[in-house]
Amino acid sequence: MSAPTKTLQPCIPLPLGEAQLLDLVEKAKDWAIMHGAAMRSKQDFNPDALLFAPFILTPSSFPRKEFLKAVNLQPLLNELIHAVAHDSQFLLSTLSSTEKVDEFTRSLITIYRTVLSEGIAQPVSLGLLRSDLMLETRCDDECSERTRAFNAYCCWKQVEINTIASGFGHLGPSSKYLQSYVLTELGQQEKLVNLPENNALSGLCDAMVEAWKLQARPSAAILFIVEDVTYNICDQRFHEFYIRETYPHVAVIRRTLTQISQTGSLGSRKELLIGGTEVSVVYFRAGYEPGHYHGQSEWDARLLIERSLAIKCPSIQYHLAGTKKVQQALAKPDVLRRFVCDETKIEAIRDIFTGLYSLDQDEGGDEAVQLALADPERFVLKPQREGGGNNVYGADIPVALKAMSNDERSAWILMERIFPPLSTGYMIRPNGPSPPTMVQLVSELGIFGTIIGSKESVLYNKQVGHMLRTKLSSSNEGGVAAGSGALDSPYLID
Repeated sequence: MSAPTKTLQPCIPLPLGEAQLLDLVEKAKDWAIMHGAAMRSKQDFNPDALLFAPFILTPSSFPRKEFLKAVNLQPLLNELIHAVAHDSQFLLSTLSSTEKVDEFTRSLITIYRTVLSEGIAQPVSLGLLRSDLMLETRCDDECSERTRAFNAYCCWKQVEINTIASGFGHLGPSSKYLQSYVLTELGQQEKLVNLPENNALSGLCDAMVEAWKLQARPSAAILFIVEDVTYNICDQRFHEFYIRETYPHVAVIRRTLTQISQTGSLGSRKELLIGGTEVSVVYFRAGYEPGHYHGQSEWDARLLIERSLAIKCPSIQYHLAGTKKVQQALAKPDVLRRFVCDETKIEAIRDIFTGLYSLDQDEGGDEAVQLALADPERFVLKPQREGGGNNVYGADIPVALKAMSNDERSAWILMERIFPPLSTGYMIRPNGPSPPTMVQLVSELGIFGTIIGSKESVLYNKQVGHMLRTKLSSSNEGGVAAGSGALDSPYLID
């Protein structure tokens, strides 16, 4: 990766003295474990043990103006994805080439076609979305003049928008509380005012309960669909615990797709029954990657859910609306006008898109390939997958492209790489060096949005919180659950 040339100043003077640093890190690790900023170990899995999640010791600086811009834009992005998800012609035509070569996408579309042909039983969808963005340091014609307020960056660009299993609703707020504790221990309480309020956990859970209320089935439960083995357990369980504490009359159950295939059925009204318990809202924390479907039984379970009266998060159409290919299509000239009428809103959305290119032959794919081969460090190659660790970067791009047939290319998109500013701090990881060393970092901000509605109307639309993931500037992937990034929170600067 070409190193960013701009640096954001840390929120406190660094480095810290060794004795102070060692004492602070020890206390911060304990705070993280005791407050649920933790995960299960992938390397040495034990269901009875937790490790603290990797974290940045002090919050990373983020321009206040750009943060507020992202927060204010989220409801509009919610509306955009909602409109896209309810345009079957657009979804099917956009994904037609990908469907031919990507088995996972084809399986999702098969379910979508099935429920469309039968008639969608539940017209209302629940979207718990997360728009991920990074600051861009390259000031060129792609950034509008009004975004160039700071020398340290030009504007922020959207990395992607997540429509399924949009995690860190708990760990995002936890990062703020952990770093607030650290700043207080350092005698820097006056800095806390610059850590923005973060109600991601309550906001996401409240939206689930709002969807539950719409069903008017007091004995029905909210179903969390989970992996066979859950490593990011705190982030999931705290959603469940919040609902139980705040809404004690609302039951939450957890099942895998395999368990649903064994105990799930539809009642006479197409209500979803799991072992005799009616489910009125389904929240997918699994189901976004091929490994979650061990065979036809799990796919049958997904179809059973889609055929039911339960409100899905996401519904199959929302899942498809979050694919990389759809994101790339939305960046084409004039496509936004299909979904957004207001020119000011169209400009605001376009402003956040980085360069996105189709690799389909009939959509300029050959030209895109040549761009990537000529300057691979400028791009990222992305498949239709969620969960992190799937992208191809830099020098690996030519090798990957040359190994693909023209048809296989349709399962990928090409995205211009974002070069964010650097920050400096301490990354604290389980079994990391003691004392930790100062490292150069880059960050990715996620803004959470919630939306409930049908094709005809939007009933509920809010921005509800945020999360910040930070990684070593030398690292390509940044997922905390995937083992590459660390928990962080934004420290707003003017």
